[in-house]
Amino acid sequence: MEALIHHFLLYTKGYAVPPGPKGEMGVYVVSDGSERPYRCHIRAPGFAHLGGFDHVSKGHLLADAVAVIGTMDLVFGEVDR
Repeated sequence: MEALIHHFLLYTKGYAVPPGPKGEMGVYVVSDGSERPYRCHIRAPGFAHLGGFDHVSKGHLLADAVAVIGTMDLVFGEVDR
C-alpha cells in the first residue's frame, strides 16, 4: 500500500501567479516524478506590456518611442523569448 501512495504523491502539475513588482508573473510547472521539472514555462509581465506598445504609441513620432518605452518601464531581458 505504501508503494501506491508514494507513486501518486510524486506527480504534480500546476499554474501559480505570484505577484511581481511590475505585474503578475505566471509560472507553469509540470513534474514527471523526478527531482527536476518535466516542463517549466514562465510568463513575465513585461511581455504583456510590450503587446500594448502599438496601441500606446499610435500617432506619435518615431523619436517618441524611446520615451514611451521608458514610461512603460520594460525590461527587455524578460521580454526576449
